[in-house]
Amino acid sequence: MGPDVPLLNDYKQEFFLKRFPQTVLGGPRFKLGYCAPPYIYVNQIILFLIPWVLGGVGTLLYQLGIMKDYCTAALSGGLMFVTALILQMTNLYAKQKTVTVERMQIQNTLTDEDEFEFSSCIGSETVKFIIPGKKYIINTVFHSFLAGILCGLGTWYLLPNRITLLYSNIGGTVMIFVFGWVTICIGEYSLIINTATETATFQALDTYEITALMRPFYIFVFIAVDLAHRLLVMFLISAGTAIASYFIPSTLGVILFMTGFGFILSLNLSEIGFAFKHTMISHLASSKSKNMHRGLRIQFGWREFIFYLTVLTFALVEASLLHQFAGFSSFSKGSPQAIASYILIVLLIIMWILREIQRVYLFGVFRNPCYPKDVRTVTVFMEKQRRLMKVGVVRRILLTLVSPFAMIAFLALDRSLQNLHSVSVCIGFTRIFRMVWQNTENALMDIVIVSVTQMVVFNPDLWWNRSLDTGIRLLLVGILRDRLLQFVSKLQFAIAILLTSWTEKKQRRKSTATLITLNVVFFPILLTFIAISALLSSPLLPLFTLPVFLIGFPRPIRSWPGPVGATACVCSDTVYYQQMVPGLAVALQSALAAGSLGLSLPGSHYLCRFQDRLMWILVLEKGFTYCGVNIKGLELQETSCHAAEAHRVDEIFEMAFEHQEHTKILSPNHHFGHILTPCTVLPVRLYSDARNVLSGIIDSHENLKHLKDDFIKVLVWMLVQYCYKKSKTWESPGSADKSKKGSFSENQRRGAVERSRPLREEDSFSVDTIEDWTDDSDIFDLEPSSRMKDRKEPGPLGDTPKVHLSIPGSVETQGRGVPQEMSPEDKLYRAVVLGLPAVDKGKQQEVLPRVEFSCSYSELLSIPEEWRTAPVPPSKVNEMRQRFPEEWYHFILSQLDFFHLKEKPYNLPEALMKDKALKDLYIHGVLSCCFGLFGLDNTVPAPSHVFRAYTGGIPWSVGLDWLTGKPELFQLALKAFRYTFKLMVDKASLGPTENFKELVNYLEEYENDWYIGLVSDLEWQQAVLQEKPYLFSLGHDPNMGIYTGRVLTLQELLVQVGKLNDEAVRGQWANLSWELLYATNDDEERYSIQAHPVLLRNLTVQAADPPLGYPVYSSELLHLPLF
Repeated sequence: MGPDVPLLNDYKQEFFLKRFPQTVLGGPRFKLGYCAPPYIYVNQIILFLIPWVLGGVGTLLYQLGIMKDYCTAALSGGLMFVTALILQMTNLYAKQKTVTVERMQIQNTLTDEDEFEFSSCIGSETVKFIIPGKKYIINTVFHSFLAGILCGLGTWYLLPNRITLLYSNIGGTVMIFVFGWVTICIGEYSLIINTATETATFQALDTYEITALMRPFYIFVFIAVDLAHRLLVMFLISAGTAIASYFIPSTLGVILFMTGFGFILSLNLSEIGFAFKHTMISHLASSKSKNMHRGLRIQFGWREFIFYLTVLTFALVEASLLHQFAGFSSFSKGSPQAIASYILIVLLIIMWILREIQRVYLFGVFRNPCYPKDVRTVTVFMEKQRRLMKVGVVRRILLTLVSPFAMIAFLALDRSLQNLHSVSVCIGFTRIFRMVWQNTENALMDIVIVSVTQMVVFNPDLWWNRSLDTGIRLLLVGILRDRLLQFVSKLQFAIAILLTSWTEKKQRRKSTATLITLNVVFFPILLTFIAISALLSSPLLPLFTLPVFLIGFPRPIRSWPGPVGATACVCSDTVYYQQMVPGLAVALQSALAAGSLGLSLPGSHYLCRFQDRLMWILVLEKGFTYCGVNIKGLELQETSCHAAEAHRVDEIFEMAFEHQEHTKILSPNHHFGHILTPCTVLPVRLYSDARNVLSGIIDSHENLKHLKDDFIKVLVWMLVQYCYKKSKTWESPGSADKSKKGSFSENQRRGAVERSRPLREEDSFSVDTIEDWTDDSDIFDLEPSSRMKDRKEPGPLGDTPKVHLSIPGSVETQGRGVPQEMSPEDKLYRAVVLGLPAVDKGKQQEVLPRVEFSCSYSELLSIPEEWRTAPVPPSKVNEMRQRFPEEWYHFILSQLDFFHLKEKPYNLPEALMKDKALKDLYIHGVLSCCFGLFGLDNTVPAPSHVFRAYTGGIPWSVGLDWLTGKPELFQLALKAFRYTFKLMVDKASLGPTENFKELVNYLEEYENDWYIGLVSDLEWQQAVLQEKPYLFSLGHDPNMGIYTGRVLTLQELLVQVGKLNDEAVRGQWANLSWELLYATNDDEERYSIQAHPVLLRNLTVQAADPPLGYPVYSSELLHLPLF
């Protein structure tokens, strides 16, 4: 897709041009897209100006001196309230008037596209078009009441005399009066007439009509600034001071209160509450507690409780002792608080060094010489990482235990807490005492900055020292630090868009040069936009991800509504992320605690990469020794855009971690300026995915020739193991007098089993071996004349009658003994019957002859009776008897221990080997499965047949029909065939097996450690979640005509982790929300979703919450303990 793909297609452009003026004006629809009568526009203009008219009445009465200002405001507000109610009642009347004669227009998201037919100026259709009305009656009253208040306050706020006294300028008064009333008219129209679609749309549906309150809320905020300044400030200050002084009269009490609650509020209270609830339930109902899932959630026990209680006790003791006995003095180079400042400065420097030394790049610019080079395997990495792990432990101790107590010492010694506290002291110190535990690193930075400032500026008359206490200084420094970091990140994001719009050829549009020129010329305005965006902590919105920047609306850290992890586009690939997330969460605990992921704050984004998997990590909350994250998994089926960006991610990580054997010390980061900065690698237990082309193996005649023989061996082993495991649930036969070489279990002989007649030896699946139907034959005969003779041949399991083959699909209407000569009428009747549905006349039942075993224990390994009924000719049984691997069969029996039998003869395996009847059962069972999968031909199977047999997609046949009628046997046969195929691949790769023992080891390994099947199987997903060590699947590429093997191996491997530019993600998500929810630009090939190797635009869109994004996996909020 070229760079000049339209930003909006023609249809969306027309839609946007209709919606945008409506948004600007607050709801009036002056561009409809179709011809409407003039009174539609006139009515909207009148309704738009009604608040100004009603406010003008009050303003005129005030200016003439007839009424006071507050009476004027009340009058205008009352008139507006009555007018709003009348308008809403008019809409209800119009709906009731038309509901009986026509169907109501249902309000939906396509309302802008509806075409109305208008009959008159005040007709019902006109009223419903201009005033859509409210969904709920309570909103009808509430919104009308708010409209009255808004109009009253607006009238009072915009009185010309007050504005003139404030600005002393007639021109300014007129401008403020006119534009102020236009603003109020916009807010009133959106509130009571028709709500406009807002560009700040946060979610697709507005169930409770909250959007109508947005514009009035902004107007209330501006008006309230003046009201608060006049009426509320002194009251709040006085009340706050009085309450604080009354409840906590002593400075020591204030210190203990702030220290204790600052620590408690920084803990993971939700998890503590969950653990407490679980403990109570386990005590009250012990049976229920045993069944509760103990996952990542329950992490708070007695060990954590004792640790937190000890830390809290020491913090309270330290704060109280220092505050009580250390004394207070002004800040000087030798004062106790200055000494604490020196300690904090040293701690900050040490912790900063220990954090940066664990990352692959220093400041994201230079290669860290201390970081392990050429990291490829876990063993090598862990050996080289040992020193850095020690560094991480030291940093964790300094961060968790040393730094908080040092900061408490600094705060407890502050002179601001010596006298009776004020509101400013309470606000500032309450915040910093919580920040000490909640966000230790930033709190340490703020205190060090304030300390250094005090050391540099000792002048007591300076405004900084005279008017501000330490708590307020720390508050201001914290705000400045946060906004400065946001400004730098936003500026980096803006510069990246500007540069890459020209340097990346695929991003270079016809308008790029013009946009870059405008940004350079108006660069101060761009910096102002970035500064305002940072000040408001709102995202910097690049329109369509072009270098056209707007100030976005403030959004929460998550950027999306709804509970965490509630939505995801679940597919077959989701299971791989479900398996790896627990291990990744454990690895993240160590990395976050050690600091190898850099400074992680709520709102930080990380990207993890392993093979074709991409994990998006968002830090949602952080406190003392815990961190809450959300992990998302992106799609594995790569599109062209996805692949282009994933390839760039691989390049960045390979340059950082795998191509460092010959690089110089402090070599630069060649991808500096990219929104992704590599941090470290994490050892995670997950599946590696290897795909191989099986050309030369599956199409090898030599391999296929041995396939059937190996299948017989594997199937014999499978059947013996099945019967042996089943025998463990039976009782031992005891002594010989309990049975006489007969059936071990009477239950197996109970009832009759359907018995089909076996095929004659010349019958086969091969078309060449079936006797042709000649032109002289009657098509309605059951068989050709040459086949009408019944013959009986002795079989190994007794004499059984022969089956008569008729036309496939016909209904058998005669049994044995029917005369061959038939009248034309009978033949016609039979022809009619052939077209009728099959009628079940009762199954022909026949009791199987008893099998006489020479060993009474053979019944333990006897296959089920219904598995012996395959319609195979006796000659094939004899042939199978010759091909049967008797030595292999004896070896398998010799491996059985029968430990579950209390009494057994010492020579039990030898007795079982000598039992010919038992061997005949297995011969017939193996032949039945071969008959179902391969037919009765002895030809070498083709690769296509092998693939169909592996996938269970063999074409219908008599043998397969019989085999699928025995689901358990069919699954065993299918499993045996898949084991056989895997054995063929292993023998082709590793060489043939040397003896039976090695072959058994192969099969036992397949049984215990492998899942061999298809990726589409439900059992495949279950095996992944159960963490089977290995998984194998066979695939076929019809385009290239090749067969592929896929092997998943569970092992501990290295996952690469990089940190993303937080503001770049927030900005792109803000544009995504605006573009899809407001501009409704859901084109799958739109410009803003195309690949951008620097901004990772396509991956960022994927990582958004559905319905705007489409991650295939999204975890719940994961609470990671950081002890």
